[in-house]
Amino acid sequence: MRRREFITLLGGGAAAWPVVARAQQSAMPVIGFLGAESPQLWAHRMPPFHQGLAQAGFVEGRNVAIEYRWAHGHNDRLPALAADLIDRQVSVIAVPTSTPATLVLKAATKTIPVVFNVGGDPVAAGLVASLNRPGGNLTGVATLGLEIAPKRIELLHELLPNLAAVAVLLNPTSPALADAQVNAVAAAAAKLKLKVHLLRASTEAELDQAFGEARQLHAAAVVSADSFFLGRAREVASLAAHHAVPTIYTLRDYPMAGGLISYGSPLADGDRTVGLYTGRILKGEKPADLPVQLATKIELVINLKAAKAIGLDVPDRLLALADEVIE
Repeated sequence: MRRREFITLLGGGAAAWPVVARAQQSAMPVIGFLGAESPQLWAHRMPPFHQGLAQAGFVEGRNVAIEYRWAHGHNDRLPALAADLIDRQVSVIAVPTSTPATLVLKAATKTIPVVFNVGGDPVAAGLVASLNRPGGNLTGVATLGLEIAPKRIELLHELLPNLAAVAVLLNPTSPALADAQVNAVAAAAAKLKLKVHLLRASTEAELDQAFGEARQLHAAAVVSADSFFLGRAREVASLAAHHAVPTIYTLRDYPMAGGLISYGSPLADGDRTVGLYTGRILKGEKPADLPVQLATKIELVINLKAAKAIGLDVPDRLLALADEVIE
């Protein structure tokens, strides 16, 4: 019997279950899952999270339930979604790959454990007291986001030796994260004597306008880490190609969707750790005692088809360095 059919049968026959069985079901721990993007984007990313849970002994629908909430890339929806999960009195909240969502939860609850996967330094962001001893109700994974921002500028410069300017695409609804990313890019650009332009977009129309401005400025683009952009990876890559703007991204999702090049930490390892930590907390461990894990693996992905579309030749050295070349 297929799993979907099995779940359907369970749902259809729930009214006939014995009282004891229903009581056991209601006692099942509930995980809150606050996704800043969409369930469609997470279709290929959910398995690592579930693998981590399984490693801790939990399987959704068998001995744990999960309440999913999705912001679809709109940060202004996060406070209400977080409040809903808190009112639901979930046992723990998993919030992968979103610093804004983690900050919302940090402000919203001091008691419910929160397991995050964020880019940059969670200590500097005020999420934890230290990496080894988080000290509060939050812990999780930190990826090398801001630390490798200079390398993205260097890669763009190597890809385009005559480059004179870079345009950083930011989401104005994520001001704290945006400021940190701008500072990191600006420092690297200054060393290479590149002008830095800031472009902002939080709607589809503004995305088109931003890439149009980048083209007028004769600038290459850096797309900052943000759920709004990630949830529209295919659209962002298409706009970069339409305006012939060489663009570097933070995650492989973009070149897989037609973007030119990405340099950053793969998400799967972090998502798996979020699942594992979530399970360990359900078993009684405290987030204050679980050290924040650092994701140190970095990958370079290049899409040659995207390069050809804008008339760009990728140097052999970059191709040799790439972890994956999409042809």
